[in-house]
Amino acid sequence: MGASSDPNQDGSDEQQKRSEIYTYEAPWHIYAMNWSVRRDKKYRLAIASLLEHDFLRVWRINDEQPRVELKSLLNGNKNSEFCGPLTSFDWNEAEPRRIGTSSIDTTCTIWDIEKETVDTQLIAHDKEVYDIAWGGVGVFASVSADGSVRVFDLRDKEHSTIIYESSEPDTPLVRLGWNKQDPRYMATIIMDSAKVVVLDIRFPTLPVVELQRHHASVNAVAWAPHSSCHICTAGDDSQALIWDLSSMGQPVEGGLDPILAYTAGAEIEQLQWSSSQPDWVAIAFSTKLQILRV
Repeated sequence: MGASSDPNQDGSDEQQKRSEIYTYEAPWHIYAMNWSVRRDKKYRLAIASLLEHDFLRVWRINDEQPRVELKSLLNGNKNSEFCGPLTSFDWNEAEPRRIGTSSIDTTCTIWDIEKETVDTQLIAHDKEVYDIAWGGVGVFASVSADGSVRVFDLRDKEHSTIIYESSEPDTPLVRLGWNKQDPRYMATIIMDSAKVVVLDIRFPTLPVVELQRHHASVNAVAWAPHSSCHICTAGDDSQALIWDLSSMGQPVEGGLDPILAYTAGAEIEQLQWSSSQPDWVAIAFSTKLQILRV
């Protein structure tokens, strides 16, 4: 990524490192991707195309024969062989046996993948749930077509806390990122909006800052895995932007500007920041995966 504030930097070793970009072109459109969290496999990524099925599938990677095998096929609907299409999932890093999924049937489901059973299923929202993110061992949040961000604590399954609601009625929230380095903060994306809303869960309803330098709809957000105040956003303007939020909460004339920017060859649909190698960010657009040194 290049620094947005100084495009004329000299050709130092540091700048050469920052300009490293690697590209892979898949034979199909990339709909999802993520980095390996294993320290011994830190250069490995997984990418996926689209398969219209409604189940949670857990796969096992066989390193000896290199191949991927289906381990579990999990259906959250106890009353039918069908279940509502899943929109997203998040793996609990603190308790790896737990996976949370969100669905268009308004529910969030917490799975115990070791037992291959539903641990908890909640009617989380009034409309479709588009994303889910863990904030700790037993705490997760979700966003929905009803325009709200809600936080759930598995110790009290009957209640949730509404952290934010869209200022315009019935405006869906489509993505959610929870800051793992400082769980007081999360970020959400409004459907068809060029801004990212950053929230402080201690002060519900009011954004702590709004990031407004994209020129088209934002599609993805990723907090830095090694820093509490850096976040990356990407969208239909083909840009991936990195922001320093250390000054958030303080008035900034004209709004906050990104500290780094990269322009891809098409609209960026996916974004992931490597937790095992924080110098690297992966983006996906159309059939291409790009790895950027930041």
